[in-house]
Amino acid sequence: MTMSTALLTDHYELTMLQAALRSGAAHRRAVFEVFARHLPGGRRYGVVAGTGRVLDELERFRFGPDEIDFLRERRVVDEETLGFLADYRFSGGIHGYREGDLYFPASPIMIVEGTFAEAVLLETLILSILNHDCAIASAASRMVNAAGARPIIEMGSRRTHEQAAVAAARAAYLAGFASTSNLQAGRAYGIPTAGTAAHAFTLLHDSEHQAFEAQIASLGPDTTLLVDTYDVPEAVRTAVELAGEKLGAVRIDSGDLAAAAQEVREQLDALGAFHTRVLVTSDLDEYAIAALAAAPVDGYGVGTSLVTGSGVPTAALVYKLVARETRTGKLEPVAKRSVGKPSRGGLKHAYRLLDEFGHYETELVSTSGLVPAGGVPLLTELVRDGEIVGREPLAEARGRHAEALTRLPQDALHLVRGYAAIPTEFT
Repeated sequence: MTMSTALLTDHYELTMLQAALRSGAAHRRAVFEVFARHLPGGRRYGVVAGTGRVLDELERFRFGPDEIDFLRERRVVDEETLGFLADYRFSGGIHGYREGDLYFPASPIMIVEGTFAEAVLLETLILSILNHDCAIASAASRMVNAAGARPIIEMGSRRTHEQAAVAAARAAYLAGFASTSNLQAGRAYGIPTAGTAAHAFTLLHDSEHQAFEAQIASLGPDTTLLVDTYDVPEAVRTAVELAGEKLGAVRIDSGDLAAAAQEVREQLDALGAFHTRVLVTSDLDEYAIAALAAAPVDGYGVGTSLVTGSGVPTAALVYKLVARETRTGKLEPVAKRSVGKPSRGGLKHAYRLLDEFGHYETELVSTSGLVPAGGVPLLTELVRDGEIVGREPLAEARGRHAEALTRLPQDALHLVRGYAAIPTEFT
């Protein structure tokens, strides 16, 4: 049975709907826009992620008998509104930036058009997905840049909500992580999965020798052995003694990782295990990864910092009404004018201007409908008349992100806090 996503929303979405039905404004055509007023954490760019999940959840946004009974029992809305909800099907259109692309302050990364009644109900669902996934992907992108050619395993499942873990693995893979420890993410999205053993496995056995022997017998000499449960040099000696030169990798999960990696690398080479890789974990973030750039490390495992957005767990995205239908049937811009939280009214078109070398130069957001010369259009059709038309494989978004990074100004990849990598201009 497919579970409805209709109650993954806020109470006030339904009370607004009820009041709009009563006033007669609910069926006015409306345009909502998702954008960020700023990039949190002093980051230079954001990464679009979660669009595919929005489309999946939109298909399941239905108020069935169980949802209607719950709303009736709690007296959330009246019977007229319940009748509307029972028949609810989004029949409007959605355009958005493609997953893996970059965004900047005021980029209209998703535009929802439909009646007010249809579109307002999607606010919480869309924001909860995009705010989470864009934050994770933006952090993951910085980690991948810091790692260079070295692969990163996503391993944050034990540090977040069980469903958030799956979404985080997807966002991390989109941004360039090599694999995930989360099996559900592997099943749902085709992400490569990886993992071997924890300290508990070593502690279970009477000796480290017995633990390594059992793991190698089961998984083969190409496995990864965790060498910091007791004494690292002794563990490395035991690992090579048992697996020989075919030992796949050793993992270090504590201490001064740079110093430990250097010592372990030298010891492995002295023992003839020249091809054994050195992997490091232990509360890594993009800054710790960057600090290990000169260390003889072959790969990283990142958990807590990834699933918490490396200290920035939300993308600060908002969902605002920017245009409404007039009594004459035309769309007119509307905008919030409150101090500190203004918005720009009007249905937007967005383009990215490139310099002579093909690097991003300007984000151009237009309400005029004019297409700038040489501008690369950023919005693509995702939903047409309620039907999803914009699905794409996750691998395509992953490739898009890798290509987008090559078009950023070089200083945009630095980890220092700063302004957006390119300016956003309006016409």
